[in-house]
Amino acid sequence: MKKDNRTMHTSYGNAIYLSDDAQTVEEKVMQMYTDPTRIHATDPGHVEGNPVLTYHDIFNQDREEVEELKARYRAGRVGDVEVKKRLARVLNRYLTPLREKRREFAARPDDVWDVLREGTARARPLAQATVAEVKEKMGLRANVMRET
Repeated sequence: MKKDNRTMHTSYGNAIYLSDDAQTVEEKVMQMYTDPTRIHATDPGHVEGNPVLTYHDIFNQDREEVEELKARYRAGRVGDVEVKKRLARVLNRYLTPLREKRREFAARPDDVWDVLREGTARARPLAQATVAEVKEKMGLRANVMRET
């Protein structure tokens, strides 16, 4: 996510996770990097390269709201706090059904393991056939390369 304008990496703790609760999402969004050249909410801001507005582009289904926020941001008529609060609302609306589904799965771990085992059993023959075909086309036999 690059909420701190660094490369995304779990060791930086700069990501919003699907498992984050609504409060955590809001806290992380409020810490996000925006436009370092903008000191006051009344200063014109840069939309390009602003991760908060990029996230609005991706997750906010209300295109009219996104364009209105961008225009107001460029003109210095909206502060970062308002833009971030709206983003937190949008992200939480997006994540709520995922959180609910995750809770359902967490309550039935045996069912999840059954699905994974069934999927593995169905995929294994296809994967083995694909590997065999690749080895044949590469001139490999029984994991040993042919001497030339």
